[in-house]
Amino acid sequence: MSEKKLRFGILGCGLIADFHANALRAIEYAELVGAADNSIERAKQYAERYDIKAYANYEEMLADDEIDAVCICTPSGFHAENAIQALKANKHVVLEKPMALTVEDTEKIIAETKKTNKLLTVISQLRFSKEVNRVKNLVKEGAFGQLVFCDLNMRYWREPTYYSSSPWKGTIKMDGGGALMNQGVHGIDLMLYIVGDAKVVKSVNRTAFHDIEVEDASVSILQFENGAMGTVSGSTCTYPGFERTFEILGTEGCAIIRENKIEKLVVHGETLIDGIEEEGFAGGTADPAAIDTLVHKKQLKNFIKAVFGEEELLIDATEGKRAVKLIREIYTNK
Repeated sequence: MSEKKLRFGILGCGLIADFHANALRAIEYAELVGAADNSIERAKQYAERYDIKAYANYEEMLADDEIDAVCICTPSGFHAENAIQALKANKHVVLEKPMALTVEDTEKIIAETKKTNKLLTVISQLRFSKEVNRVKNLVKEGAFGQLVFCDLNMRYWREPTYYSSSPWKGTIKMDGGGALMNQGVHGIDLMLYIVGDAKVVKSVNRTAFHDIEVEDASVSILQFENGAMGTVSGSTCTYPGFERTFEILGTEGCAIIRENKIEKLVVHGETLIDGIEEEGFAGGTADPAAIDTLVHKKQLKNFIKAVFGEEELLIDATEGKRAVKLIREIYTNK
């Protein structure tokens, strides 16, 4: 690795921005230079906390030649606009999930990366889990025989104040969706990464508990390209909140992943794992702040090395589109 550092600015100084800052500060070839926010006071407080610059606005940060790349941590409804602005300013981009709220906007972002020849990665940190990749490789090798079921359960809890404390959360315009587009997008990306693409057979989405515009409960039946059937369920109204589980069940074995750890693994009829032996990273079952930065750091390292031409970018804009596309299909399928 060269001694050069990639210099970052952060847009949006809310909760998720701290994960980016802490991950960047743990990478020796990254430098956090400054931050911007629609509230200059919030930007100043954030900048003081991390001893960095506070920019008056996003445009000022994009005009700074000291900034090589931007981490976009704004509300979801701004992701597409903010990403395209950064690309047009010749900055590389780390874009928080979801990539955008519509498939059309994901395609606009993809087109801009090709036009500007800048790299963009969408935060999908679960793809950097060692155990997730172990299961992905086993699926590729056919270690579970013919796949029959692939079931994803994401039954979380969010207090009503989670939505009422932020004017954009739970709105169609700025959140784009609820339990799936916001909380569930990582799990859906994980599912597509491990077992491949799927079509929606039937879905039911409803607002069961919260006073919001989008779904807080959803269940869908899927047909995977590999021949398996499956379900996706997601919620933010199931107290007290449960860890995400993904079950891959075949004619010769199975894999059950709880958060990012393998809970059960049977390969060609032989049981290799039966119970989690060590803790995985903390998940946001009931508290979105209770998430580990370990795999965030792994993804940011890959992004930086890709910018320097030392690694292939593992999650580009095209990969970021996949989860948004399936979620939109779930929302429109009745």
